[in-house]
Parts: sequence; structure tokens; C-alpha cells
Amino acid sequence: MTKLLLDTNVFLWYFWGSQRIDAVRMLIESKETDVYVSSVSLWEIAIKVRSGKLSVDLGELRSYAEKYAFNELPITGNYMKAYLELPLLHKDPFDHMLLAQAITCPMRLISGDAILAEYSSLVMVI
Repeated sequence: MTKLLLDTNVFLWYFWGSQRIDAVRMLIESKETDVYVSSVSLWEIAIKVRSGKLSVDLGELRSYAEKYAFNELPITGNYMKAYLELPLLHKDPFDHMLLAQAITCPMRLISGDAILAEYSSLVMVI
């Protein structure tokens, strides 16, 4: 069974039906794939909604994730060691926690951010 963690941008692109995810759509939708959305991503989206940088209904987004059997991955203390060991190639704490979760579980992290691939071979950039 393949495990995938969707970066916030990939989760939103999937939700919006963006062509950006066409390269991984079959992998995401495969019955052989367990797809995860981190509570980190939901928190990041909530912050952007509150600040007016993003317009999306968070409840609708969570219902969509449930409809497509995406698993919600909580933040726990288990990820802190990996988080603290990450080099500071960039300063996005949300990305750092997603990386820590992917490394600890382990699972593939699908992202549109190419710099994340510099952290781990577990990152798949689309």
C-alpha cells in the first residue's frame, strides 16, 4: 500500500480540480493508495482564510476530504525530533512539519514546492 501526504497546495489543487495535479491524479485515486491530509494543512488554510488571503469554506473542504477517504493526520509529539533535525533551507514552519510527518511515518509528500525535494527523497514535486 502506498502512503501519500498531500502538501497544502496539492490538497487545494485537488479540491479545485486543477490540472496541476493531473500528473498524480491516478496515484491519488488508486485503491492501492492511502492519502493523508495533515491537520497542519487545515491550520494553514484556516490562517489564510482568516487573513483574507484565501477564500474557501474549511468545513466544505474537510467534508470533501472525508468523501474521498482522505485520512486526517494529526500533529503529535512524535514528529518533533524530525522537525528539529530539518535544515533551514527555507522558513515555512508548515512545510517543515509536513516534512517531519512524511519522514517519521514514512510516506511520500506530494508538493508543488521544488525546494522541499532538497530535504528528502520522500518528496515528489509536481
